[in-house]
Amino acid sequence: MSKILKGIGASDGIAISKAYSLVEPDLNFTETSIDGSASADEVQKFKNGLHETKVEVTKIRNHAEETVGPEHAAIFEAHLMVLDDPEFIGPIEGKITGGLSAPQALVEVRDQYLKTFEEMDNEYMKERAADIKDVSKRLLAHLLGRALPDPASIDEEVIIIADDLTPSDTAQLDKRFVKGFVTNAGGRTSHSAIMARSLEIPAVVGTKEVTASVNDGDIVIVDGTAGDVIAGADEKEIKAYELKTDELKRERETLLELKDDDTKTQDGITVELGANIGTPDDVEGVLDNGAEGIGLFRTEFLYMGRDKLPTEDEQYEAYKTVLEKMDDKPVIVRTIDIGGDKEVPALDMPKELNPFLGYRAIRMALGNKELFRTQLRALLRASVHGNLKIMFPMIATIQEFEEAKALLIECRDELKADKVDVRDDIETGIMVEIPSAAILADEFAKVVDFFSIGTNDLIQYTFAADRMNENVSYLYQPYHPALLRLIDNVVKAAHREDKWVGMCGEMAGDPTAMPLLIGLGIDELSMSAGSVLKARSQIKNLKKTDMEHLVEAALRSPDSDTVTALVKEYTERL
Repeated sequence: MSKILKGIGASDGIAISKAYSLVEPDLNFTETSIDGSASADEVQKFKNGLHETKVEVTKIRNHAEETVGPEHAAIFEAHLMVLDDPEFIGPIEGKITGGLSAPQALVEVRDQYLKTFEEMDNEYMKERAADIKDVSKRLLAHLLGRALPDPASIDEEVIIIADDLTPSDTAQLDKRFVKGFVTNAGGRTSHSAIMARSLEIPAVVGTKEVTASVNDGDIVIVDGTAGDVIAGADEKEIKAYELKTDELKRERETLLELKDDDTKTQDGITVELGANIGTPDDVEGVLDNGAEGIGLFRTEFLYMGRDKLPTEDEQYEAYKTVLEKMDDKPVIVRTIDIGGDKEVPALDMPKELNPFLGYRAIRMALGNKELFRTQLRALLRASVHGNLKIMFPMIATIQEFEEAKALLIECRDELKADKVDVRDDIETGIMVEIPSAAILADEFAKVVDFFSIGTNDLIQYTFAADRMNENVSYLYQPYHPALLRLIDNVVKAAHREDKWVGMCGEMAGDPTAMPLLIGLGIDELSMSAGSVLKARSQIKNLKKTDMEHLVEAALRSPDSDTVTALVKEYTERL
């Protein structure tokens, strides 16, 4: 019998496939001793587990080489070397012969190695410690007979079922096989939801119980628009949703007729529609959906899901690929935005009590100037291949922007001195996501080339409400007059200085917010690629002069509900 789970529709569309449970197994075990007569069997058990682990890692390496290239696959080559290293394997077998169980012997030898390596002030040895930790975890799972999920190794069509997905997890998902996902936790602005929209796959988050209700291999239906998940679907339900899928395809075909149109309001005001991406592979979706540029390239995904930081050349190739594919359409690259819920294994960043208010984004970049310089040099080298714009995230003060800009100029001058071609007309701007920047927009507008409003963070900082915390999710209010007044201040300040304003947060593609954004005078809106054509269709039916009257009333409103009612009233007249 099927079961319907309710969650938050995080990415539109319908997916029907079997479940792949991405839940970490419990790798705890009871310590037991092995007597002499049984030790040979325990050694054989260890060898069997070792063989299974080698087969699995080889498969992952081959898959990584095929999908993301040999540089990434090299991580797993190092793992195979550990599994073949007699100095690691020999002591484990010796401890088994001495009376320990295979899992206990593995854990003791692993811990000895980790303690030794972590005491060394040597980057190479720290990387070897990470290899041993990863390999040991996989080997331990085989010895205990527990499956260890690996999103990068998926090679058939599935729907991911998880408690939550980290940015590192989503960075490894292959759109060819992952048709959708469902999580216990999360909201519309969690990074897993944002990546689902970037990948254009249906997703439902915040179900609270999907991992307890769905098993590996169950047929699951995901309705990312309605926020419904049907576990153990029967033939009748599958047929009904297949018909819905056909209907969505017809709607999509109608929208595709707008692909090459300009984005203009009824009274002839042009709005530029861009798309947000996380990797060079996402550009295909940008072009397929008729976006006029890339309004946000989240470069942190180049750093995630890997044990080593990307080199300058690797980054250069990624940026060059995107710029060339976009064929001189604008590409706004956000410099590294790590911290908060975005962790990078290769960076040994301290754990913080409140990471969203801590050492992240531009703060971390300015504190790690060599890391930052590597990215800036790669961007500058790539600039000659297209229309690059550079954006610094989480700027709170003018001094932070000036320090970042000075480092960019320093890198540019170094490259030119080395006879490396660099464009001289690269616009530099900031993400407005901290209230201090929004309030001081008149001063920022004198020194930046553009603003891009990042509403996901601006909302959480304005209302002092962690957007990942379900207990305060009611305070995530994109239509609240307090937020609208901040946006209004930014737009007016920018336009007084003849600077343009974009928006790249999730609010940019929100149909309820769209009339307000047009009325506020936002020049560019960047959203998930799948939302671009819907936004173009909606904007064509709006008249800016009418939306300006709507905004005047909204800014005088006392709360979000009043604004929502006003939007409904205005749009019903259309």
